[in-house]
Amino acid sequence: MRRTRILTAVLALAAGLLAGTPPALAADSTAKVSLAADTYTWKNARIDGGGFVPGIVFNRSEKNLAYARTDIGGAYRWQQSSKTWTPLLDSVGWDDWGHTGVVSLASDSVDPNKVYAAVGTYTNSWDPKNGAVMRSSNRGASWQKTDLPFKLGGNMPGRGMGERLAVDPNKNSVLYLGAPSGKGLWRSTDSGVSWSQVANFPNVGNYQQDPSDTSGYASDNQGVVWVTFDESTGTSGNATRAIYVGVADLQNSVYRSTDAGATWTRLAGQPTGHLAHKGVLDAAGGSLYLSYSDKGGPYDGGKGQVWRYATATGTWTNISPVAEADTYYGFSGLTVDRQKPGTVMATAYSSWWPDTQIFRSTDSGATWTRAWDYTSYPNRANRYTMDVSSSPWLTWGANPSPPEQAPKLGWMTESLEIDPFDSNRMMYGTGATVYGTENLTNWDSGGQFTIKPMVQGLEETAVNDLASPPSGAPLLSALGDVGGFRHTDLAKVPSMMFTSPNFTTTTSLDFAETNANTVVRVGNLDSGPHIAFSTDNGANWFAGTDPSGVSGGGTVAAASDGGRFVWSPDGTGVQYTTGFGSSWSASSGIPAGAIVESDRADAKTFYGFKSGKFYVSTDGGATFTASAATGLPSGDSVRFKALPGGKGDVWLAGGATDGAYGLWHSTDGGASWTKLSNVDQADAIGFGKAATGASYQTLYTSAKIGGVRGIFRSTDKGATWTRINDDAHQWGWTGAAITGDPRVYGRVYVSTNGRGVIYGDTSGGGGTDPTDPTDPTDPTPTGACAVTYKITNQWSGGFQADVQLSNTGSSAWTGWSLGWAFPNAQTISQTWNAESAQSGSTVTAKNVGWNANVAAGSSVSFGFTGSWSGTNGKPTAFKLGDQACTVA
Repeated sequence: MRRTRILTAVLALAAGLLAGTPPALAADSTAKVSLAADTYTWKNARIDGGGFVPGIVFNRSEKNLAYARTDIGGAYRWQQSSKTWTPLLDSVGWDDWGHTGVVSLASDSVDPNKVYAAVGTYTNSWDPKNGAVMRSSNRGASWQKTDLPFKLGGNMPGRGMGERLAVDPNKNSVLYLGAPSGKGLWRSTDSGVSWSQVANFPNVGNYQQDPSDTSGYASDNQGVVWVTFDESTGTSGNATRAIYVGVADLQNSVYRSTDAGATWTRLAGQPTGHLAHKGVLDAAGGSLYLSYSDKGGPYDGGKGQVWRYATATGTWTNISPVAEADTYYGFSGLTVDRQKPGTVMATAYSSWWPDTQIFRSTDSGATWTRAWDYTSYPNRANRYTMDVSSSPWLTWGANPSPPEQAPKLGWMTESLEIDPFDSNRMMYGTGATVYGTENLTNWDSGGQFTIKPMVQGLEETAVNDLASPPSGAPLLSALGDVGGFRHTDLAKVPSMMFTSPNFTTTTSLDFAETNANTVVRVGNLDSGPHIAFSTDNGANWFAGTDPSGVSGGGTVAAASDGGRFVWSPDGTGVQYTTGFGSSWSASSGIPAGAIVESDRADAKTFYGFKSGKFYVSTDGGATFTASAATGLPSGDSVRFKALPGGKGDVWLAGGATDGAYGLWHSTDGGASWTKLSNVDQADAIGFGKAATGASYQTLYTSAKIGGVRGIFRSTDKGATWTRINDDAHQWGWTGAAITGDPRVYGRVYVSTNGRGVIYGDTSGGGGTDPTDPTDPTDPTPTGACAVTYKITNQWSGGFQADVQLSNTGSSAWTGWSLGWAFPNAQTISQTWNAESAQSGSTVTAKNVGWNANVAAGSSVSFGFTGSWSGTNGKPTAFKLGDQACTVA
């Protein structure tokens, strides 16, 4: 419920918040490493939402086809049968982490199988790569990408305006994209494959949120912000002639072409002094509706207006629900009812207090009603009821005084859409969730409509730290914007985030290894303490006391027995305390800003790291001594952990491409270190339950090993590694935190920067990893095998399938080739985690380099998309070489 949505460290430096940022990337290593593969099932630890949803897009020609975009967490497609969202950009990898920020979406109304996403997170130096337009012909199941010669800003100011990307509703090979940073208007005439600038478009925009911002974040020109077509001015197969474009320019916000984009003119008579956040064309009513704010949003906005432009006569009419003098907010969210021309709705997106407001008109804006009104101040009468039982944390644990209510109707409400096929269904995004209703027209009859979260499956939190204690709740999380959660059941939404106090962002947390009921967390808060303690495993909390000078959470460590704590906050030096932080003393011998952790066996031993130096305290944090060890990373992009139950056993991951980068291990409390030669780069390290027969706990890391970026597991102390994710499950940047589960072998919890907490469970057995290197000359295995073939998604003319191949024999495979025949002439279009070839109905799928090794009792999986017509039957027989496999 915060105004700040700052989710990388560079942005944190500008805004005073803390979160992780992906480092620059090196070229692939040439090291030869044996990599095995295991088959994992990946899910989210359910939170449901947790971040800003700036765009919702309904397809105009197919019922129940809808998409949502997030500022840092990818894009989603609505699944009507389950009323959930399916993530579409989990395949975005480490190198392209910025492409999880989605600045615009477009769904093709001519061919509903096609969808487009304009991606890129920041337009300044924080995102090293340019933006791209991703295109899919199977509703986002797989993508092709065209890189752009400029950056896009899914998490920049102005991201709630739009949509910047639009498909011509008459000639769907034509698309337009509005660019930021003075790059103008762009057009594609080949369905998004190639793009060129519209050279004669007259205005690239000039609005900057804060021209004095030297970081380039708030000072970027927000540019061309929306495109909309008047479909009535074209015929099928011919380009639409009337196109309207919104520009971030307070004096010149709207332009039009009447000749299919050949020429452009400023729309005469338009209002000035505001930015047009949205332009929604109601062709049936002959009106272009526009919502205006004096700022670009999504946090700011002081004044606003709503206007209607008659496309036939050129007449402008101010239809603002509230006189501008009475507004303290801007208008942004804007939608029309396609079933009922003249019905229009708008939001006061920047009304932070006491609540957002939603306005509705059924007479083209001549008169309006509000979602809530004052009866006698401060009391309110609501036209709606809210049911947040599926996401109870949306109340924030608050009990505010009127006129505020908990839960709020919303904030940052820049996306608002009435289902074009159902006047009763509406969805809108907030800074924390997607709300919706299925009885909206009760509004007009005087009854109440019901608002509920419509967000399941859409997970959009940025994860800063994770902990999995040996007892109590299996997962504790430290999150941006919503603080963090205690998960007692990973499949259920927790009843509340951490409260007492509610940190805007939790930056670090820890528990006492031998007393898991004792938990500590630190974080950011506008006013109040920055540290909190729990004595019941994180179920309930009480605030500690800040030492002088604290300005932010930093990192914190709990002694293994819970008797003392060491805290390295922002704003002052490292501190230590006995008890629960009623008073603090300065630690000596360690620099301010050091990362701190505790030994998990010795309650008096704590560790720190800063700028290439490792520090050790053996007196409970009172004094630290720098280790003489050299060769560690010189920067501060480092995360380290001590092994549970192992005194002095410490693992350190991190570094940068211009220096030391990798994974180090110490068995003497940091006095000396060994760098693992088989790990190219590593960014986070964690521990989990040991494999059966193993004498050492399982290691998990987000790393590059053997030239491959991924999530890796080792059951033999790092001697060999298994990649446990795959190319379809990469989640952008995963470097902030990782931990295994001490109670469940194979379970791992992975942090993401916008896709929430991902956890994986192995479906393979054995508990040990094969070590023989892959040899491409090895014969194809012919041992016993089993296959599970599952259609995971299907639509008109297309489908997606997953195949799991299990080694049910007694010997390991060092290469595999699986064959089958489709029963209904299906054809494969794209494959991941395997190489496929097809001749007629016969398909052969072979291993790729990193998943050739499959231990006895283990499995490997791959997936593909394909096309079908008439019937999409499953294959009934599979062969591994000449050996028939059991079909599950």
